[in-house]
Amino acid sequence: MLLPNILLTGQLYDGYDEEYECPILDEDRVVDELENQMSEGGVIVDYHGCDFFPERWFHIVFVLQADNSVLYKRLETRGYNEKKLKENIQCEIFQVLYEEALASYKEEIVHQLPSNKPEDLEDNINQILKWIEQWIKDHSS
Repeated sequence: MLLPNILLTGQLYDGYDEEYECPILDEDRVVDELENQMSEGGVIVDYHGCDFFPERWFHIVFVLQADNSVLYKRLETRGYNEKKLKENIQCEIFQVLYEEALASYKEEIVHQLPSNKPEDLEDNINQILKWIEQWIKDHSS
């Protein structure tokens, strides 16, 4: 499930942030909207933050990390303004999203994965698929 798509199509935002040039997320509406799907299980959530998601929703959390130079080029290519670009780079330097994940979930379910080059994508997908297969084996009746 790609959360940004649900946010925009489900009107799960509360205004627009002119400074960062992006919609303002209504976290309570997002959680309400996803609650039924998440309780059924088998859902993958792709989003850049996690501190507002209930812990009960996840069996594992993957945090993608990129080298600053790689991330800078990606964000510049996306057309991020200077302020947004600098703050995203600072977040990566200080591992803000990883620390947020560790503070929000049990440490043993939080994992970092590299996201610097196309090969990393394939490796990450394979690692996640292996984890899913093992989880299914471990939880089959």
